[in-house]
Amino acid sequence: MSKRYFLGLDVGSSSVKASLVDTESGKCAATTFYPETEAPIIAIKSGWAEQNPEMWWTNCKLCINKVKEMANAKAEDIAAIGISYQMHGLVCVNKNLEVLRPAIIWCDSRAVPYGEKAFRGIGADKCLGHLLNSPGNFTAAKLAWVKDNEPDIYNKVYKFMLPGDYIAMKLSGIVNTTASGLSEGILWDFKEKKTADFL
Repeated sequence: MSKRYFLGLDVGSSSVKASLVDTESGKCAATTFYPETEAPIIAIKSGWAEQNPEMWWTNCKLCINKVKEMANAKAEDIAAIGISYQMHGLVCVNKNLEVLRPAIIWCDSRAVPYGEKAFRGIGADKCLGHLLNSPGNFTAAKLAWVKDNEPDIYNKVYKFMLPGDYIAMKLSGIVNTTASGLSEGILWDFKEKKTADFL
């Protein structure tokens, strides 16, 4: 019987990293990262930071192929995949699951005023009691910025997601997230244990 592996992917803003871990021994069989030099960040204006999600996917594929080659593993030898990623990014796709604009990533600060306005409008008690945080510069505030500043793009948005959800979608064809992912976007109501529909 061939060895079985867990595949770990880390989608960072500087690179995508991948490791194959032997399921029996727990030892790392192979690890790599792409690109070999720091990935570019698009900064058209001061305080802006964007990356092309398709670049993350290209680098994921390069990483996966490399660790499989290094460990002499096949796709069917991978028992499970775990994805970690840069937080608070905004990826928008259309009905064909095509990226509509570069992702607004974690270190982009353009949406801070939107988060502050939401915090004042919703109120500190409701934000802190239900969301456990201020909307600040989280994903929902970034989506509000797109709605106000890029209405043509916003009107084409079928789904929006986090960077890790985008990679999971590319691997599976399914758009999905978790309660912790929704929380990261400031879209999870901890008190009601459901999406924060009031936001």
